[in-house]
Amino acid sequence: MVSLDRRAIVAGLAAALAEAAASPLMAQTPTQVPGDPQAHFGFEDVLKRAREIGTAPFEANPPPLPDALAKLDFDSWRDIRFRRDKALLGTEGGPFRMEMFHLGHIYPRPVTVNVVRDGIATPVPYAATLFDYGRNKIEKPLPLNLGFAGFRLLYPLNRPEVLDEVAAFLGASYFRFLGRKQRYGLSARGLAVGAGSPGEEFPFFREFWVETPGPLAERVTIYGLLDGASVTGAYRFDLYPGLETVMEVSATLFPRRAGFKLGLAPLTSMFFTSQNDRRFSDDFRPELHDSDGLLLHSGTGEWIWRPLRNPMEPEVSAFLDKKLQGFGLLQRDRVFEDYQDLDLGYELRPSYWIESKGDWGEGRVELVELPTGDETNDNIVASWVPDAAVEVGKPISLAYTITASLSLGRLSPGGRVIKTYQTQARALGSNEVASPGSRRFIIDFTGGDLAYFATDPSLVQVVPTSTNGRITRSFLVPNPHINGFRAAIDVELPAGQSTDLRAFLKSGNRALTETWTFPWKAPA
Repeated sequence: MVSLDRRAIVAGLAAALAEAAASPLMAQTPTQVPGDPQAHFGFEDVLKRAREIGTAPFEANPPPLPDALAKLDFDSWRDIRFRRDKALLGTEGGPFRMEMFHLGHIYPRPVTVNVVRDGIATPVPYAATLFDYGRNKIEKPLPLNLGFAGFRLLYPLNRPEVLDEVAAFLGASYFRFLGRKQRYGLSARGLAVGAGSPGEEFPFFREFWVETPGPLAERVTIYGLLDGASVTGAYRFDLYPGLETVMEVSATLFPRRAGFKLGLAPLTSMFFTSQNDRRFSDDFRPELHDSDGLLLHSGTGEWIWRPLRNPMEPEVSAFLDKKLQGFGLLQRDRVFEDYQDLDLGYELRPSYWIESKGDWGEGRVELVELPTGDETNDNIVASWVPDAAVEVGKPISLAYTITASLSLGRLSPGGRVIKTYQTQARALGSNEVASPGSRRFIIDFTGGDLAYFATDPSLVQVVPTSTNGRITRSFLVPNPHINGFRAAIDVELPAGQSTDLRAFLKSGNRALTETWTFPWKAPA
């Protein structure tokens, strides 16, 4: 964060932009020529570029970085910072600023970043003087056409007089953004191709155009040009910062080949350990995750909650649907004591909720869970995979919104799951542990009308089902600590077999809660 003196910053930014505009690179390579009646840059220009590069051979390998940058570790790369007095977008006196990320470490691919002002798009030229290299000793001059790794946007998000980072586009097609009082956790991606498979591709944004917001602007618009071995694409992002920051996304994709698995509106997160997955317990911190569950709102109106896991081997779960209304990776646990991490603030990591615009047709929300041995790896991917076959020459268009929030309990009208536990099942009528193929799952439900029904628990039932094996026991008790109920389900499976469990609470014919679902495999 930095204190914001608007008059000083506006004057400084105006001088910086004027200096940049006078450079040969910026002066000679505008996207449009001033005075041209058609020279008003917009989404159609990005569409044209995406279509054109889709017919050209794909260039897989970026130019090699200078050794001084290629050898940087993460901490050294992070020590290279854009000079705050060189920030862009402030010439109109608006609240947004833009800063660049330097190439290096795991970011070797240069990205072109353009500023659009009065309809004219002009590239931002790289210059070493834009950066403070910190403790790094860069002895040789860096190339004048080096480029950038990406960019970030600043905005007075948490306090009127302070600029905070509100969004960043960095690496492949990844981007992140924050609402008020949030800390970075999960990421969104422009596109996923073959997510979770050994041959997964990572399309990347090769160029961006950022419109200069006006002095009273409440949003900023970004255009992105996506490239990849299998697909190209044109994107428009409209960012609305606030208590819950919203990103509106529209995109058109141009397949380079047919027959690959396309993951639309993908989200990527980290799940290491929590109360429902205790494989890693040698840590004083009880839980470590950026997201703890996948929430879906199906075309039929059903709300489905799937707790996340850190599996022993890669696993893919599919939730078939048509006319999907929304899905997201959520962080529902907001209690510091459940994480005990003073530095990383897992309880402040945002949830991302995706709401589809228009009919996405038939397909599935696909959840990829990869094993990880620590909390530094993003091992969770959720995306919409359409049933329609990908065809060359057949563009794919979609639109959706992503909301970053610390509380999305308002989404589902009924009760919701806030905790999932599992433990050894007990034999009926005794305290003895049941067979190795038995397991007990405990689910805490709260919200909706559950506090109302807690006054007469006999009116509420738990409805459990299993796709395999048998449910040997289930019971339900009020949980006054959460103004809701605790359900328990014992399931028994033959050794080595798998099942998908589901459960919800009802009163009479009325469903009171979302549907909890969880996969389980009995030990071999």
